[in-house]
Amino acid sequence: MEHANSLWMFFALTLGVIALPGLDMAFVAGSASARGWRGGVAATAGVVAGGLIHVIVNVTGLAALLMLWPGAFQVLLVAGSAYMAWIGWSMWRLPLEAASAPQPGAQASQLSALPTLALVFRRGVLNCLLNPKAYAFMLAVFPAYLQVPERGVAAQAILLASIIAANQIVVYGGVAAATVGARQWLGGEGRRAGWMTRAVGALLMVAAALTLWKAWA
Repeated sequence: MEHANSLWMFFALTLGVIALPGLDMAFVAGSASARGWRGGVAATAGVVAGGLIHVIVNVTGLAALLMLWPGAFQVLLVAGSAYMAWIGWSMWRLPLEAASAPQPGAQASQLSALPTLALVFRRGVLNCLLNPKAYAFMLAVFPAYLQVPERGVAAQAILLASIIAANQIVVYGGVAAATVGARQWLGGEGRRAGWMTRAVGALLMVAAALTLWKAWA
């Protein structure tokens, strides 16, 4: 591999993996639908933080422990699916008026039904850490780009982590912006925007069921 081109290859691979629809993308879309652009930013920030933790885990060698236990990946699939289903159910059970992103001056009852931005951030971190797709990428692709003659492992890991974070911000930030735009097109406040949040929740629950079925199979 030519080291001058390796970063561009890593960039392209990372962008392709992140752009594939999955748990993180659905979570960002659901958060942006429920809390508007603030929710989308908080969710994206949480996913980015989770990605940085993935890098630290990989560099320290802890990710290799997943390879020592044959059933570890299946356990991760089940845990991620259960969490995905719980997030989806939380979105589905919101009252329709509360499920649309609140504007300044919204009623206290509407605001209290929604998760706080800090909670959205923490859920984003956990969402990323329970994402099997992220572990598959970090185990199969990331190590091949970690050691280069030009830089030490730590410096290269920081550079690769920056590329991952930048791609996450672009892709998931775009998802959040598109979701907020769709909510506004549906009328911003009210039951139609609430139904969009519920639809994202339903998709998360269906995706969780499919993932569990694959893990069982």
